[in-house]
Amino acid sequence: MGAGGRMAVPSTPMKVDSDPLKRVPCSKPPFTLSQVKKAIPPHCFERSVLHSFSYVVHDLTIAFIFYYIANTYIHQLPHPLSYLAWPVYWALQGCILTGVWVVAHECGHHAFSDYQWLDDTVGLILHSCLLVPYFSWKYSHRRHHSNTGSLDRDEVFVPKQKTAIGWYAKYLNNPLGRVITLTVTLTLGWPLYLAFNVSGRPYDRFACHFDPYGPIYSHRERLQIFISDAGILAMIYSLYCLVAAKGLVYVFCIYGGPLLVVNGFLVLITLLQHTHPSLPHYHSSEWDWFRGALATVDRDYGILNKVFHNITDTHVAHHLFSTMPHYHAMEATKAIKPILGEYYQFDGTPFYKAMWREAKECLYVEPDEGDQNKGVFWYRNKI
Repeated sequence: MGAGGRMAVPSTPMKVDSDPLKRVPCSKPPFTLSQVKKAIPPHCFERSVLHSFSYVVHDLTIAFIFYYIANTYIHQLPHPLSYLAWPVYWALQGCILTGVWVVAHECGHHAFSDYQWLDDTVGLILHSCLLVPYFSWKYSHRRHHSNTGSLDRDEVFVPKQKTAIGWYAKYLNNPLGRVITLTVTLTLGWPLYLAFNVSGRPYDRFACHFDPYGPIYSHRERLQIFISDAGILAMIYSLYCLVAAKGLVYVFCIYGGPLLVVNGFLVLITLLQHTHPSLPHYHSSEWDWFRGALATVDRDYGILNKVFHNITDTHVAHHLFSTMPHYHAMEATKAIKPILGEYYQFDGTPFYKAMWREAKECLYVEPDEGDQNKGVFWYRNKI
């Protein structure tokens, strides 16, 4: 695959970090994608099987250690302590398994190795174990990358215009309503998206990630959707057998609790990457791929940045070069920031504060009044 190299290009003024809410430019950038790529060291585009597998081994080893400790010792604790120990295990194990999810996500982007069959094999196994239909999500996620920032064609977390928000929105636009909305989004958002396309792009008929004949997929993709469904069914059957042997409570404590954390972080990470007061969205009359890919934001999750393999704080680079391995993304991000300048957005607000702020400030999108660019939409919160 192509590699980069050093090249002198015009840079735009760097964005002031102290004002992360300042709007990023929505005009055509003064640089090209090729210029951005050439600023990245060539080795950042190299994929290593051994390096990639080291993260799989690392994450699964830690996950097994957490499982062993929980399975062996938590039930021996006095009851008040055991009730506290399980949520701690869920949080720790869920974070590690989110890292596993990210590695499988890399497989879907062909960023794991130079071998597509290996990427798909590893991705199918890892995602199926987390009840994710690998190929189904791979293809819908690919379309998200192809249409990022488009109000008409993006696949997930497509913001509504004011005329399209529900009648109930004004009743949820308060602290209690935001708590309810965030709770439902983080616990049910992922399965609802997979099963019913909730928060996804509207289609002319029912869309579901488990339906090979649904409108999300083309004819040539259908066989792989069946394979994804088979992977999910195999995992469900395995869980059924485990429930029969160990009981439902045991399976929930060991597997279900961490999975809820994984699903919650997956939704939260994606939501915060594409929902920010400074980011534009585009009507089809104004949208192009490059500006759409730049309409994303890097976030800071503290120590979890490393646990999540930096999917949180290198998302801009990921949208520009999605086949780049995550272990080179930090170096690439540092290389492209001087070129992107004001077009690069980073918000260091702690994610739990950002989650609350975005739930309050980003309710719908509309173009600015009097603006000639009627195809550029910005977040609003006045209902």
